[in-house]
Amino acid sequence: MQRDAWLRVLRAPGLGGIRIRQLLEHFGSIQAVASANGQQLKAAGAPAAAIQWLLDPDLERIAADHAWLDLPGHHLLGCDHEDFPALLQRAPRAPAALFIDGDPQWLWFAQIAIVGSRNPTDGGRANARDFARTLARSGLVVTSGLADGIDACVHQAALDEGRPTIAVVATGPDLVYPARHRALADAVAANGAIVTEYPPGTPAQREHFPMRNRIIAGLSLGTLVVEAAQRSGALITAREAAEAGREVFALPGSIHNPMARGCHRLIRDGAALVEGAQEIIDALAPQAAQLAQALRGRLEPGPAAGAVPQRETADTSAQGDELDPDYHRLLAALGHDPVPIDVLAQRTGLTVDTLSSMLILMELDGRVSAAHGRYALRQP
Repeated sequence: MQRDAWLRVLRAPGLGGIRIRQLLEHFGSIQAVASANGQQLKAAGAPAAAIQWLLDPDLERIAADHAWLDLPGHHLLGCDHEDFPALLQRAPRAPAALFIDGDPQWLWFAQIAIVGSRNPTDGGRANARDFARTLARSGLVVTSGLADGIDACVHQAALDEGRPTIAVVATGPDLVYPARHRALADAVAANGAIVTEYPPGTPAQREHFPMRNRIIAGLSLGTLVVEAAQRSGALITAREAAEAGREVFALPGSIHNPMARGCHRLIRDGAALVEGAQEIIDALAPQAAQLAQALRGRLEPGPAAGAVPQRETADTSAQGDELDPDYHRLLAALGHDPVPIDVLAQRTGLTVDTLSSMLILMELDGRVSAAHGRYALRQP
């Protein structure tokens, strides 16, 4: 069973994402890694502790992991799965697998990471909320780390707009750190996704947080740093984004504000100075359009059941949804006067989640305009 093999390998001590990917490439499948003998594992470079575990795993621990995954909304995506997010797959030091509490589909949507200080100024909090709300309304999924300060602000701002948000955490998917964010974490899971590379029950550890940051950056088209001191985890996320070839944005601040110094350092090092959310939207639009093509390919029926969707050409993608009756209903419900998504849900009978996905694709195709949570047909 593939899921069982993944759990056995992910629990093996001394293995991380890079080593597991190397073993996967060496043996050809995760089942082959889990069932290899000691000599084979040693020859492939597996450490002694991992070999010992794989030969004699704690079956009660594996059973507990299966029990967590059997609950509604809980998922495990290995890097060999077709639903593993494409952007993260291409990032340096990508994780071998992801545990998810929520809807994995959001990991394929265009994301903007927003990070910053755990102790921001009041102005930093206000800026974080304003940027997160505008970016979420534009169709970008706001991604952050569920930490105190800026992270919590942007998750809540996206939720307040009725938009999904993704939290990448440094614990197992069943734990919340800090514990006072339990209600926020539950809301994120219900409306977006909690994501981690660590199995259930894994507590917060200092070394996990920089590792968490590389996933935040790898999932996102770009990273916005709102406020950060000179020595800040947000700067690690920005560096990971730059190394992955993603956009890095930073808000300038007062020269007297110590929380602005990290942003000023990023700007000196080449990050884009931004003063408004529209600058970010414009900068990410080409990459978001490309990602939308890949997403459309996954959502539309392929030539054969179970086939891995391929990216469509511009000629075919523009026509694909014209044959879908749901799109006809949505186009008929839209007018030149902006209307909120709940009104469109009433007019079409479609769910808000379905409409959100459709509207994002139509917006990226240039057929729909969005502003302040309202949608209208774009003027020719």
